[in-house]
Amino acid sequence: MKSFWSITLATLTKDIRLEWRSKDALNAMLFFSLLVVVIFVFSFDPLAEESRHIVGGLVWVAFLFAAVVALNQTWARELRNQVLDAYRVSPASANALFLAKVLGNFIFVSLLEALMTPLFIIFYNLRALGPAWQLIPIGLLGTWALVVNGTFFAAMSLRTRSRELMLPLLLFPVSIPAVLGMVAGTTSILTGENPAHFWIVLLLTYDVVFTTACLGLFETVLQAE
Repeated sequence: MKSFWSITLATLTKDIRLEWRSKDALNAMLFFSLLVVVIFVFSFDPLAEESRHIVGGLVWVAFLFAAVVALNQTWARELRNQVLDAYRVSPASANALFLAKVLGNFIFVSLLEALMTPLFIIFYNLRALGPAWQLIPIGLLGTWALVVNGTFFAAMSLRTRSRELMLPLLLFPVSIPAVLGMVAGTTSILTGENPAHFWIVLLLTYDVVFTTACLGLFETVLQAE
């Protein structure tokens, strides 16, 4: 167990250090999210009451598409440096590598959300009419749902000819229940019309099921890839 967590921590530290030096994924995600904010600000009146009912969808659509940018970079660096080939022949746990990649993507996407959320609040004049603290579990659970599936499918599509196109085609259909929970839960809190407890439980169940499935299948994907 100690070896498992030491490998996970070492891989996570390496990924964070490389991203901090290059900032490729973070800059791309920030640019895409800013573009979405600006486009939708000019597309409709952000001060209108109807914005409470649609901004939850705008926020999570922006984060979803921005996250795909980072997820596409997850394994590309390892492929270029033949790290995956070395990992296959090593006795290290495949799940340690997968978990490190998921945690790294979770940190990067969460950082993006922390930077962009104040802009959404300002530009769309948002104020939660429901319990605002529930946005935290919805954000954390929803982000984990996106990155755990995204990291897994990015590994599956790594050696395909058009992996940038293949990843969204695999990820988006599987993520529909999670996206529904994120959008509906956020909208419920912003409007105060319905409680968000059901959506939080849905996201938690989704995370447990798909995290377990991805951990159980990743070694097969790594060896077959």
